[in-house]
Amino acid sequence: MISIDDFKKVEIRIGLILTAEAIPNSEKLLKLSVDFGEESPREVISGIAKFFPDSSILVGKKCAFVTNLEPRPIMGHVSQAMILATTGDDFLSLFEVPSSVPQGSLVR
Repeated sequence: MISIDDFKKVEIRIGLILTAEAIPNSEKLLKLSVDFGEESPREVISGIAKFFPDSSILVGKKCAFVTNLEPRPIMGHVSQAMILATTGDDFLSLFEVPSSVPQGSLVR
């Protein structure tokens, strides 16, 4: 169990996926470029490739991301956020929001 104060430390923001592409030599990873309403997009590396063989369908989606994690190097790239999803052995569902929600919006 965590306290509400611990939970409040997690920053969840809405990001617009600008690009999505497979990372060479990886069966699991996709490289996303995500707009959070900041000066420049962030690179997000995610292990969701199995569920999106055509990664282009992610472009234009607005999803929830944890944005205050320390950047993490993964296969020569630096992931600057983490996309939120629910998963099982044979499914994955992203936490998407309507297109009318501005990127950068804070989930409270």
